[in-house]
Amino acid sequence: MRSPNPWRSRRTRTLAAAAALAAAAPLLAACGSDGPRSGGGGGEALEVWVYQDGSTTIQEEFVEKFNETSDIDVNLTQIAGDSYQERARTAMGTPNAPDIFFNWGGGSISDFVAEDMLVDLTDIVAEEPELRDGFLPTIMDAGAVDGRYYGVPMRGVQPVILFYNKTLFADAGLEPPSTWEAFTTAVETFQEQDVTPVALGGADIWPNMMWLEYLLDREGGSEVFDRIRNGDASAWGDPAMLAAAETVTQLLDDGAFGNDFRSVAYTNDGAPTFFAQGEAAMHLMGSWEFANQLTNQPEFAESDLGWTTFPAVEGGAGDPSAVVGNPTNYWSVNSQVEGERLDAAVEFLKLHASEEYAQALIDNGDIPATTNAEELIGSAPNPEYAQFQWDMISGASSFTLSWDQALPASQATPMLDSIDKLFGGQLTPQEFVDSMQDL
Repeated sequence: MRSPNPWRSRRTRTLAAAAALAAAAPLLAACGSDGPRSGGGGGEALEVWVYQDGSTTIQEEFVEKFNETSDIDVNLTQIAGDSYQERARTAMGTPNAPDIFFNWGGGSISDFVAEDMLVDLTDIVAEEPELRDGFLPTIMDAGAVDGRYYGVPMRGVQPVILFYNKTLFADAGLEPPSTWEAFTTAVETFQEQDVTPVALGGADIWPNMMWLEYLLDREGGSEVFDRIRNGDASAWGDPAMLAAAETVTQLLDDGAFGNDFRSVAYTNDGAPTFFAQGEAAMHLMGSWEFANQLTNQPEFAESDLGWTTFPAVEGGAGDPSAVVGNPTNYWSVNSQVEGERLDAAVEFLKLHASEEYAQALIDNGDIPATTNAEELIGSAPNPEYAQFQWDMISGASSFTLSWDQALPASQATPMLDSIDKLFGGQLTPQEFVDSMQDL
């Protein structure tokens, strides 16, 4: 996959509480960095940490470009994905902290915001045309904390998409479902044909969460989760949340996910392979699924893989154009960075709104969160898929960050446990709602 999947890495990590943020940090193995460490404010160079994956070659390239013209250099430190989040959390507040660091916005940085460890970029964004006009507003807003900007987009956009098998749908005489009624008809039809309607890697839990995220949005609109994200636990008891949980139970009763989905994982390519082999007709997954199938099941990806938006729910208050998923990844700035070094940090952030940077992301198979991306889509490795994603995100009325990234770990971990129990039949919809309000 071309960009980091925070749902994967979040499964195994335990996040430290805010009180532990000042704990001593372990030494980090740097890759592609040089010069003195800045220590979150000391020294000239800006120390930048990034999640290490296939996309970091782009960050390496643009750090070099930045350093060619800046009086204050950037040192890029790449950290393995499995340990990235924990290392960043334990380092913040210590002399080993980064000056600028990669994150997922929302709940992933809320503890830092509460401890005044980050620069509030809201006024800077308003004053800098490149930042103010350079990024899609829904993407900027999705990474905000309490309505304030503490991050600037720096990677591609990752919406959750309903993928489907074009051959299976054609053979069944069906179109990809645009309404929930059409979706339930497809579930019934494929059941009759002994085809699992939906592939689901339930062993990882987070793929289950995607269904609740979209169903809540379609039932009640993005405002319901906005309330939850902003600390209103009573919003878990909103009628739309109960309706979403009840719909999940109905899907389970209807056999939409088959009988063995809780023993199938996404992370070992189990669910994607099951889908690609024609055993399932649909798969709800992040946009990286296309690249995953192209790598592992190229014949299926090139001939049978289709994609569409999540169906509209009749009678629901949600806007059918709304999107859930990973809006993007963000750069945040340590609050210890001041003066000329902060000026240099802002210039570094502005570089990521440039057409040159957007083109590099597109060449890498990503869809930038920049407003200039549309004119560059035609040069993407798969222009049709790129255009679909662009139309989806640019026309979205809202873009809700994945729940387990939007919420603090103290809430996200028990939430995932309750979702697992809901999908396993160990909690009724009402018990699920009650358990979440108790958080």
